Amino acid sequence: MDIVYTIWLRSMKRYVRSKSRIVGSIAMPLFLLVFLGFGLNSVVSTTSLGQQYVMFLVPGMVAMSVLFTSVFSGIQIIWDKQFGFLKETLIAPVSRIEIMFGMTVGGATTAVFQGIILMVLAVLLGLRITNPAGFFIALGFMILVGISFTAFGISIASRMEDMTGFQLIMNFVVFPLFGLSGALFPISSLPGWLEPITLADPLTYGVEGIRYGLTGVSPINPIICAVVIAGFAVAMTLVGAYLFRKVSV
Repeated sequence: MDIVYTIWLRSMKRYVRSKSRIVGSIAMPLFLLVFLGFGLNSVVSTTSLGQQYVMFLVPGMVAMSVLFTSVFSGIQIIWDKQFGFLKETLIAPVSRIEIMFGMTVGGATTAVFQGIILMVLAVLLGLRITNPAGFFIALGFMILVGISFTAFGISIASRMEDMTGFQLIMNFVVFPLFGLSGALFPISSLPGWLEPITLADPLTYGVEGIRYGLTGVSPINPIICAVVIAGFAVAMTLVGAYLFRKVSV
């Protein structure tokens, strides 16, 4: 497990030293939360939400922060390929599975930190977590989302050589995943033909799990959310491990 810890520690040091990365990853979710949330607060009907629209948005923005940070942590693999660090790592007498797992844990940890920062800012904007256990429930779902999409990003990055191409593909995949997750509007308000698509989106279960932890309400049973997102995390980790074993430098 030393290699897992070492790679995790490298990810954490890079994260702490990159102030622009921290600010940049927080800026867009916070912008949407403040301007979209307060701007539409009196426009969007809150009858079905049981709360103000801006507070409904909080779990979605937390999930957005975790999602984007975790997915784009996969770009580190391409960066390491180009600068030779990955080659030096792969020729070391350690398992590639351990290397991949260290990258996944490192990316997920930084993503969860980003989510926690946004959650603290949301509390300053008026979010009230009525049940203290709700914070830990939301944290658990944030960890699962972080692991899932860090492994997903690593899976894609393992088969690519170009950072620009990786970013384009991730944007093409990530924005639909986020838009269909119920992060911006309640699932109950969607047209009937769109609801099955939303329920097929694995991020939906992460968003609703976080929503249950922070607000105490969710249209999907939190146990179902936990089972689905945990299963997705395991599946993506296995796929990522398989593809990373075949990576060439």
